[in-house]
Amino acid sequence: MMSQMLYNSGVMDSPVSAAIISISLILMSGFLMTRITKQIRLPNVTAYIVAGIIIGPHCLNIIPQTIIKETGFLSDIALAFIAFSTGQFFKFDILKKNGGKVAIITLSEALLASLLVFLLAFFLLHINLAFSIVLSALASTTASASTMMTIRQTGAKGDFVETLLQVVAVDNIVGLLAYSVAISVAVHSSTGEAFSFSRIFVPIFVNALVLCLGAVFGVLLMILLRPKTRSSDNRLIISLALIFAFCGVCTIFEVSPLLGCMSMGTMYINNTDDDKLFKQLNYFSPPFLLMFFVRSGMSFDLSALAKSSGTIGTFPLIVIGVLYFIIRIIGKYAGAFLGCCATKKKKEIRNYLGLALIPQAGVAIGLAALGARTLQGETGHALETIILASSVLYELIGPVSAKLSLYLSKSYSTKLEDLVEVSEKTVDGKEKTTLELLIDRIQKIQQELPVHTIDEAEEAFTEAAEQHNTVSWGEIQKQNMKKIIRKRGKK
Repeated sequence: MMSQMLYNSGVMDSPVSAAIISISLILMSGFLMTRITKQIRLPNVTAYIVAGIIIGPHCLNIIPQTIIKETGFLSDIALAFIAFSTGQFFKFDILKKNGGKVAIITLSEALLASLLVFLLAFFLLHINLAFSIVLSALASTTASASTMMTIRQTGAKGDFVETLLQVVAVDNIVGLLAYSVAISVAVHSSTGEAFSFSRIFVPIFVNALVLCLGAVFGVLLMILLRPKTRSSDNRLIISLALIFAFCGVCTIFEVSPLLGCMSMGTMYINNTDDDKLFKQLNYFSPPFLLMFFVRSGMSFDLSALAKSSGTIGTFPLIVIGVLYFIIRIIGKYAGAFLGCCATKKKKEIRNYLGLALIPQAGVAIGLAALGARTLQGETGHALETIILASSVLYELIGPVSAKLSLYLSKSYSTKLEDLVEVSEKTVDGKEKTTLELLIDRIQKIQQELPVHTIDEAEEAFTEAAEQHNTVSWGEIQKQNMKKIIRKRGKK
């Protein structure tokens, strides 16, 4: 065992050295694995999970088990970053236009996916009620990060993209509420207590309070960042302080920070229209998300897939995971199709929206980690194993299916003639040649390009450095002016 060798050699003979070296190994292993997966065009999330499996206790056993147990808070932080970033898409002026239609589509695809998974787990696989309820609730969630990354890469835009972003954002709210109710029912059903409606309404009430508290934190964030003189460094510090504080409050009451952080981001963007803060946080969060996914991989026992869990049923976990993977896709696609039909969405949205809702990783893995912590024991371990295994499969086909849906819905095109529209005739009415049309399109694209081509995320992240250099640069300018004046005086 490599970790045992490190302990015996004295390299990690103290908790501090063990923690620091483990964090370094986690970060480096995740990065190195992306160098491999990039060659075969796999997403980074898959690389992080695989890296965690390799360095975890079920393979090379490089990271001590104590470090894995003590870093459970990473799931809360990762969910907080994901949720806060998702909040920026809840702009009230956009939701007013088609908020009702988005709600119908979201409820249709989320609830149908959950229903089909529950029927599969409870009636066909004969898994116990508590586990079936939680697994079906997790089926409703969608990976917002994968979807947004694909949209940014393709530059897609239009009605399909706006509908997709809103559905994904609302989808996570539905998923969280479903999970909160499911985990509460599961815990109480496992204790053998009598069923009551309070088991359902109490979690909903608690999440409503968390939603309101998140809005309060959003207002506080807006007040603290209001001064225009606030440096980028301080903006980042204040934002992280409030997000971490909110996570801590949620942990005390054992509720997920997802809904509240989403409310926090929503309140901030609607009152300030400041999207630069979200870009700065997105530029800062990758190390935390990497550590979370690598840690999830370290908790993933591959050998457990071939075994059945006596506490949930008789089927091997790999069978449950594969069937969950297939049935959820059917539920998502069929639910999105029916929802679009009910709201009379055009054909491109109706036929292809379900493809873009296939990805599932960040939110589902985070909630599975929280569920494993709540259910504990073999049941919790089985839940996390199934979700991790299916998430790897989803990350293999999810980005591809999302990109395919954007292409088929004509939200983006690789053809130059589809990018811009130009007149096919000259001023005197003659048909333009192919070369003339090409020149016109290139000129129009050049006119539409922004003046500043610096990446906005990088600009937000480096603004602090520019401010630090302002003083020294001003001093240099003054010294140069003094030299010029001296030289002219001598002349």
